[in-house]
Amino acid sequence: MPVPNASTDPNTTAVVLAAKRLPNAKAGGPYGKFRAHELAAAVIANLVAENNLPTAEINDVILGNATGGGGNVARLAALTAGLPHGVPGLTVDRQCGSGLEAIVLACRLVQAGAGDLYLAGGVESISTAPARANRTADGGLEFFQRAQFAPTEIGDPDAGQAAENVAVHYGITRARQDDYALASHAKAVSAALQGRFADELVPFAGLSADQGPRRQLTPALMARFPAVFVPGGTVTAGNSCPNSDGAAAVVVTSLARARSMAANGGTTAMGLISRDSATVGNEPTLLGVGAAHSTRQLMAHTGFSTQDLNGALVEFNEAFAAQVLAVADLLGVDPALFNHDGGALALGHPYGASGAVLVTRLLARARRGAVPGTDALAMISMAGGMGISALFRWAEL
Repeated sequence: MPVPNASTDPNTTAVVLAAKRLPNAKAGGPYGKFRAHELAAAVIANLVAENNLPTAEINDVILGNATGGGGNVARLAALTAGLPHGVPGLTVDRQCGSGLEAIVLACRLVQAGAGDLYLAGGVESISTAPARANRTADGGLEFFQRAQFAPTEIGDPDAGQAAENVAVHYGITRARQDDYALASHAKAVSAALQGRFADELVPFAGLSADQGPRRQLTPALMARFPAVFVPGGTVTAGNSCPNSDGAAAVVVTSLARARSMAANGGTTAMGLISRDSATVGNEPTLLGVGAAHSTRQLMAHTGFSTQDLNGALVEFNEAFAAQVLAVADLLGVDPALFNHDGGALALGHPYGASGAVLVTRLLARARRGAVPGTDALAMISMAGGMGISALFRWAEL
């Protein structure tokens, strides 16, 4: 089936052919002794081995990372994974959207004819993130917990405060937030028990399943959580995501190369073909709804509509239940369309990796029985007031 807004030339049609991720670990947990590049290297090595990739022909390794202290995590991870010295690396930072931005960039490079084989994704080690500081006028150090994302005069709230802003601004009640969070955990627990995450996971450091999903959550227990960011607020630890360590990466290649790989038995004969993507900014104090604005712009580019969402695979990062519900309301869709196997509220949120986790989940879900031609949408809101959305189509190669 022709893919709107994508090249008809198989040499410049981008395909996500394979994807893997580490199980998300609680910050300070099983991955607490591993730095970001070591987490990413484990996924990269697995992707290379399972797909029999010709490592010398990899054009670039592109990884997103949000809490690092600088350097080039992608290059370090590539070398740690054993890739040839000739394979470069690029690290990108769009905060929570970094992993998805990395995948979009790889697709754009294929579409531009710059190359035909990329590894792209994201990684976060909150546990080992370096301490960061600004240099003061007298040469001292002023340490900070997070970077500044917007001028003070505009407003630069922490994520939790921003979630409360969204809840108030869009009228998202505590009851709706708790109900949605409970559903996310229930779906994730069910998916894990049925083995629906098994094929996408790379066991690491003794961990073979996501740590976040909680089987014991009940409405009564959820109601006991106090507000954690604003006194008397509605955002609690129960309806917020857990901070996590993790990594995810995908193989992005051209349709021509994907067909050749499939013909030689090296990989599957189906993949996610990139249709288009959009990244936009929005009000920084309402940063959680950025994905609604990027999705609207994506729809304007492609002709994809809210009605089409009903038949699509949709993964949306659940940093807070409040922002998920606000985005669903802004798009005029049922939030039950998102994350059929649960989302970050249960699985965890390894910042820079989360966008790549979304695409990994889309590919895994598509392989479980999606019909050719099914659309797949990944979207995520970001610090500083931004959103990124990427549209793919599940297709025979």
